[in-house]
Amino acid sequence: MDKKTNRLYRIFIYVALFTLAISIIVPVAWVFLASVKQNSEFYGSPWTMPIGLHFQNFIDAIDKANMGEYFINSIVATGLGLLILLVVALPASYALARFRFKGKKIVNLGFMSGLFINVNYIVVPIFLMLLSWDKGISQIIGQRIFLNNIVVLAIIYAATALPFTIYLLTSYFRTLPKAYEEAAYMDGSGYFRTMVKIMIPMAKPSIITVILFNFLSFWNEYIIALTLMPGASKTLPVGLINLMQSQKAAANYGPMYAGLVIVMLPTLILYIMVQKKLTQGMTLGGLKD
Repeated sequence: MDKKTNRLYRIFIYVALFTLAISIIVPVAWVFLASVKQNSEFYGSPWTMPIGLHFQNFIDAIDKANMGEYFINSIVATGLGLLILLVVALPASYALARFRFKGKKIVNLGFMSGLFINVNYIVVPIFLMLLSWDKGISQIIGQRIFLNNIVVLAIIYAATALPFTIYLLTSYFRTLPKAYEEAAYMDGSGYFRTMVKIMIPMAKPSIITVILFNFLSFWNEYIIALTLMPGASKTLPVGLINLMQSQKAAANYGPMYAGLVIVMLPTLILYIMVQKKLTQGMTLGGLKD
Protein backbone atom coordinates (compact mmCIF):
# COMPACT_ATOMS: atom_id res chain seq x y z
CA MET A 1 0.00 0.00 0.00
CA ASP A 2 1.57 3.29 -1.13
CA LYS A 3 1.53 6.53 0.89
CA LYS A 4 -1.33 8.08 -1.10
CA THR A 5 -3.58 5.06 -0.67
CA ASN A 6 -2.69 4.83 3.01
CA ARG A 7 -3.51 8.52 3.48
CA LEU A 8 -6.90 8.16 1.75
CA TYR A 9 -7.65 5.12 3.87
CA ARG A 10 -6.87 7.01 7.09
CA ILE A 11 -9.01 9.97 5.99
CA PHE A 12 -11.90 7.60 5.27
CA ILE A 13 -11.55 5.98 8.71
CA TYR A 14 -11.45 9.37 10.46
CA VAL A 15 -14.50 10.62 8.56
CA ALA A 16 -16.42 7.41 9.32
CA LEU A 17 -15.54 7.56 13.03
CA PHE A 18 -16.39 11.28 13.22
CA THR A 19 -19.75 10.64 11.54
CA LEU A 20 -20.50 7.77 13.91
CA ALA A 21 -19.57 9.91 16.94
CA ILE A 22 -21.81 12.76 15.77
CA SER A 23 -24.72 10.38 15.14
CA ILE A 24 -24.43 9.18 18.77
CA ILE A 25 -23.58 12.44 20.53
CA VAL A 26 -26.22 14.66 18.88
CA PRO A 27 -29.31 12.61 19.93
CA VAL A 28 -27.96 12.17 23.48
CA ALA A 29 -27.18 15.87 23.82
CA TRP A 30 -30.61 16.75 22.40
CA VAL A 31 -32.35 14.59 25.01
CA PHE A 32 -30.36 16.25 27.82
CA LEU A 33 -31.29 19.72 26.52
CA ALA A 34 -34.94 18.75 26.03
CA SER A 35 -35.13 17.50 29.61
CA VAL A 36 -34.64 21.05 30.96
CA LYS A 37 -37.00 22.83 28.55
CA GLN A 38 -40.38 24.20 29.49
CA ASN A 39 -43.34 22.65 27.70
CA SER A 40 -43.99 25.78 25.62
CA GLU A 41 -40.48 25.54 24.10
CA PHE A 42 -41.31 22.26 22.38
CA TYR A 43 -43.76 23.93 20.01
CA GLY A 44 -41.06 25.92 18.22
CA SER A 45 -37.94 24.61 16.51
CA PRO A 46 -36.68 21.40 18.17
CA TRP A 47 -33.08 22.63 17.81
CA THR A 48 -33.42 25.83 19.84
CA MET A 49 -31.46 26.01 23.07
CA PRO A 50 -33.52 26.07 26.30
CA ILE A 51 -34.26 29.53 27.66
CA GLY A 52 -33.46 28.37 31.20
CA LEU A 53 -32.80 25.21 33.17
CA HIS A 54 -36.25 23.92 34.06
CA PHE A 55 -35.37 21.21 36.61
CA GLN A 56 -39.01 20.94 37.61
CA ASN A 57 -39.27 18.30 34.87
CA PHE A 58 -37.09 15.95 36.94
CA ILE A 59 -39.09 16.67 40.09
CA ASP A 60 -42.34 15.89 38.25
CA ALA A 61 -40.89 12.69 36.80
CA ILE A 62 -39.67 11.50 40.21
CA ASP A 63 -42.68 12.51 42.30
CA LYS A 64 -45.71 12.37 40.03
CA ALA A 65 -44.61 9.48 37.81
CA ASN A 66 -42.91 7.42 40.58
CA MET A 67 -39.62 7.39 38.67
CA GLY A 68 -37.77 7.63 41.99
CA GLU A 69 -39.32 4.37 43.21
CA TYR A 70 -38.68 2.72 39.86
CA PHE A 71 -35.07 3.95 39.96
CA ILE A 72 -34.51 2.29 43.34
CA ASN A 73 -36.13 -0.94 42.09
CA SER A 74 -33.77 -0.98 39.10
CA ILE A 75 -30.75 -0.38 41.34
CA VAL A 76 -31.76 -3.27 43.62
CA ALA A 77 -32.54 -5.65 40.75
CA THR A 78 -29.38 -4.77 38.83
CA GLY A 79 -27.02 -4.70 41.82
CA LEU A 80 -28.35 -7.90 43.39
CA GLY A 81 -28.42 -9.62 40.01
CA LEU A 82 -24.77 -8.74 39.38
CA LEU A 83 -23.77 -9.92 42.87
CA ILE A 84 -25.52 -13.28 42.47
CA LEU A 85 -24.09 -13.65 38.97
CA LEU A 86 -20.49 -13.05 40.06
CA VAL A 87 -20.78 -15.29 43.14
CA VAL A 88 -21.91 -18.18 40.92
CA ALA A 89 -20.00 -17.46 37.69
CA LEU A 90 -16.51 -16.81 39.08
CA PRO A 91 -16.01 -20.19 40.83
CA ALA A 92 -17.74 -22.03 37.99
CA SER A 93 -15.59 -20.35 35.34
CA TYR A 94 -12.39 -20.92 37.30
CA ALA A 95 -13.20 -24.61 37.81
CA LEU A 96 -14.07 -25.15 34.14
CA ALA A 97 -10.91 -23.36 32.99
CA ARG A 98 -8.30 -24.82 35.39
CA PHE A 99 -9.45 -28.26 36.62
CA ARG A 100 -10.28 -31.64 35.17
CA PHE A 101 -13.21 -33.58 36.61
CA LYS A 102 -15.80 -36.10 35.54
CA GLY A 103 -18.65 -34.60 33.58
CA LYS A 104 -16.72 -31.43 32.77
CA LYS A 105 -17.54 -31.63 29.06
CA ILE A 106 -21.23 -32.11 29.76
CA VAL A 107 -21.34 -29.18 32.19
CA ASN A 108 -19.43 -26.98 29.76
CA LEU A 109 -21.70 -28.04 26.89
CA GLY A 110 -24.75 -27.19 29.01
CA PHE A 111 -23.51 -23.68 29.70
CA MET A 112 -22.45 -23.11 26.09
CA SER A 113 -25.82 -24.26 24.77
CA GLY A 114 -27.38 -21.53 26.86
CA LEU A 115 -25.72 -18.98 24.57
CA PHE A 116 -28.13 -19.96 21.80
CA ILE A 117 -31.29 -19.51 23.88
CA ASN A 118 -33.00 -16.16 23.52
CA VAL A 119 -34.33 -15.32 26.97
CA ASN A 120 -37.34 -13.52 25.48
CA TYR A 121 -38.61 -16.87 24.19
CA ILE A 122 -38.68 -18.46 27.66
CA VAL A 123 -40.24 -15.58 29.61
CA VAL A 124 -43.72 -17.11 29.43
CA PRO A 125 -42.59 -20.56 30.72
CA ILE A 126 -40.73 -18.80 33.55
CA PHE A 127 -43.85 -16.79 34.38
CA LEU A 128 -46.07 -19.89 34.39
CA MET A 129 -43.57 -21.74 36.59
CA LEU A 130 -43.45 -18.91 39.15
CA LEU A 131 -47.24 -18.55 38.99
CA SER A 132 -47.70 -22.23 39.84
CA TRP A 133 -45.21 -21.93 42.69
CA ASP A 134 -47.12 -18.91 43.98
CA LYS A 135 -50.39 -20.82 43.93
CA GLY A 136 -48.81 -23.71 45.82
CA ILE A 137 -47.10 -21.60 48.48
CA SER A 138 -50.15 -19.36 48.96
CA GLN A 139 -52.06 -22.41 50.15
CA ILE A 140 -49.42 -22.94 52.82
CA ILE A 141 -48.53 -19.45 54.07
CA GLY A 142 -51.35 -17.42 52.55
CA GLN A 143 -49.04 -15.16 50.52
CA ARG A 144 -47.52 -15.11 47.05
CA ILE A 145 -43.80 -14.43 47.02
CA PHE A 146 -42.45 -15.28 43.56
CA LEU A 147 -44.19 -12.75 41.31
CA ASN A 148 -43.83 -9.00 41.97
CA ASN A 149 -40.66 -9.82 43.93
CA ILE A 150 -37.55 -7.78 43.11
CA VAL A 151 -35.24 -10.45 44.57
CA VAL A 152 -36.73 -13.16 42.35
CA LEU A 153 -36.34 -10.82 39.37
CA ALA A 154 -32.65 -10.37 40.24
CA ILE A 155 -32.19 -14.15 40.44
CA ILE A 156 -33.80 -14.58 37.00
CA TYR A 157 -31.51 -11.86 35.61
CA ALA A 158 -28.45 -13.63 37.00
CA ALA A 159 -29.57 -17.05 35.76
CA THR A 160 -30.20 -15.85 32.21
CA ALA A 161 -26.78 -14.12 32.08
CA LEU A 162 -24.79 -17.13 33.32
CA PRO A 163 -23.96 -18.74 29.92
CA PHE A 164 -22.39 -15.61 28.40
CA THR A 165 -20.61 -14.68 31.64
CA ILE A 166 -19.14 -18.14 32.19
CA TYR A 167 -18.06 -18.33 28.55
CA LEU A 168 -16.23 -15.00 28.78
CA LEU A 169 -14.61 -15.61 32.17
CA THR A 170 -13.60 -19.17 31.31
CA SER A 171 -11.84 -17.96 28.16
CA TYR A 172 -9.96 -15.36 30.20
CA PHE A 173 -8.95 -17.71 33.04
CA ARG A 174 -7.45 -20.10 30.47
CA THR A 175 -5.04 -17.38 29.32
CA LEU A 176 -3.56 -16.80 32.81
CA PRO A 177 -0.19 -18.47 33.50
CA LYS A 178 -0.29 -21.55 35.74
CA ALA A 179 2.96 -20.53 37.44
CA TYR A 180 1.06 -18.25 39.85
CA GLU A 181 -1.16 -21.09 41.01
CA GLU A 182 1.76 -23.48 41.39
CA ALA A 183 3.66 -20.94 43.49
CA ALA A 184 0.60 -20.43 45.69
CA TYR A 185 0.15 -24.18 46.19
CA MET A 186 3.81 -24.52 47.19
CA ASP A 187 3.27 -21.80 49.81
CA GLY A 188 0.43 -23.83 51.29
CA SER A 189 -2.48 -21.93 49.79
CA GLY A 190 -5.65 -23.94 49.11
CA TYR A 191 -7.73 -23.91 45.96
CA PHE A 192 -10.29 -21.43 47.24
CA ARG A 193 -7.73 -19.00 48.64
CA THR A 194 -5.69 -19.18 45.44
CA MET A 195 -8.76 -18.35 43.40
CA VAL A 196 -9.82 -15.44 45.63
CA LYS A 197 -6.42 -13.92 46.42
CA ILE A 198 -4.52 -14.50 43.18
CA MET A 199 -6.56 -15.54 40.15
CA ILE A 200 -9.63 -13.32 40.53
CA PRO A 201 -7.55 -10.11 40.98
CA MET A 202 -5.59 -11.06 37.85
CA ALA A 203 -8.88 -11.43 35.96
CA LYS A 204 -10.06 -7.96 36.99
CA PRO A 205 -10.22 -6.50 33.42
CA SER A 206 -12.43 -9.36 32.27
CA ILE A 207 -14.61 -9.12 35.38
CA ILE A 208 -15.15 -5.40 34.76
CA THR A 209 -16.13 -6.19 31.17
CA VAL A 210 -18.67 -8.72 32.42
CA ILE A 211 -20.04 -6.26 34.98
CA LEU A 212 -20.49 -3.52 32.38
CA PHE A 213 -22.14 -5.73 29.77
CA ASN A 214 -24.51 -7.30 32.27
CA PHE A 215 -25.23 -3.97 33.96
CA LEU A 216 -26.39 -2.59 30.63
CA SER A 217 -28.44 -5.73 30.01
CA PHE A 218 -30.11 -5.74 33.44
CA TRP A 219 -30.61 -1.98 33.65
CA ASN A 220 -32.30 -1.68 30.25
CA GLU A 221 -34.22 -4.98 30.40
CA TYR A 222 -37.94 -4.59 29.75
CA ILE A 223 -39.74 -7.83 28.81
CA ILE A 224 -38.79 -9.94 31.86
CA ALA A 225 -39.49 -7.10 34.28
CA LEU A 226 -42.85 -6.38 32.64
CA THR A 227 -43.86 -10.04 32.78
CA LEU A 228 -42.64 -11.01 36.25
CA MET A 229 -43.66 -7.78 37.98
CA PRO A 230 -47.19 -7.05 36.75
CA GLY A 231 -48.16 -5.12 39.88
CA ALA A 232 -47.65 -1.49 40.83
CA SER A 233 -43.96 -1.95 41.63
CA LYS A 234 -41.92 -1.68 38.42
CA THR A 235 -38.38 -1.23 37.19
CA LEU A 236 -37.17 1.92 35.46
CA PRO A 237 -37.60 0.84 31.78
CA VAL A 238 -41.17 -0.33 32.41
CA GLY A 239 -41.95 2.85 34.34
CA LEU A 240 -40.40 4.92 31.56
CA ILE A 241 -42.73 3.44 28.93
CA ASN A 242 -45.71 4.23 31.14
CA LEU A 243 -44.37 7.76 31.69
CA MET A 244 -43.91 8.33 27.96
CA GLN A 245 -47.43 7.15 27.19
CA SER A 246 -49.02 9.33 29.86
CA GLN A 247 -46.98 12.44 29.04
CA LYS A 248 -47.61 12.11 25.31
CA ALA A 249 -51.32 11.91 25.99
CA ALA A 250 -51.08 15.03 28.14
CA ALA A 251 -48.76 16.78 25.64
CA ASN A 252 -46.27 17.34 28.48
CA TYR A 253 -42.88 16.48 27.03
CA GLY A 254 -40.44 17.84 29.62
CA PRO A 255 -40.96 15.09 32.26
CA MET A 256 -40.81 12.47 29.50
CA TYR A 257 -37.31 13.53 28.44
CA ALA A 258 -36.30 13.93 32.09
CA GLY A 259 -37.25 10.27 32.55
CA LEU A 260 -35.06 9.34 29.59
CA VAL A 261 -32.12 11.15 31.21
CA ILE A 262 -32.72 9.32 34.50
CA VAL A 263 -32.47 6.02 32.62
CA MET A 264 -29.40 6.97 30.53
CA LEU A 265 -27.27 8.77 33.12
CA PRO A 266 -26.12 5.76 35.22
CA THR A 267 -24.99 3.84 32.13
CA LEU A 268 -23.05 6.84 30.79
CA ILE A 269 -21.33 7.42 34.13
CA LEU A 270 -20.41 3.75 34.52
CA TYR A 271 -19.04 3.55 30.97
CA ILE A 272 -16.87 6.63 31.49
CA MET A 273 -15.51 5.20 34.75
CA VAL A 274 -14.52 1.77 33.37
CA GLN A 275 -13.73 2.61 29.73
CA LYS A 276 -9.99 1.76 29.96
CA LYS A 277 -10.58 -1.47 31.89
CA LEU A 278 -13.27 -2.45 29.40
CA THR A 279 -10.81 -2.16 26.52
CA GLN A 280 -8.25 -4.26 28.40
CA GLY A 281 -10.81 -6.95 29.19
CA MET A 282 -11.90 -7.23 25.55
CA THR A 283 -8.34 -7.42 24.17
CA LEU A 284 -6.37 -9.39 26.77
CA GLY A 285 -8.89 -12.23 26.79
CA GLY A 286 -7.70 -13.29 23.35
CA LEU A 287 -4.01 -13.55 24.31
CA LYS A 288 -2.26 -16.78 25.15
CA ASP A 289 0.49 -17.19 27.74
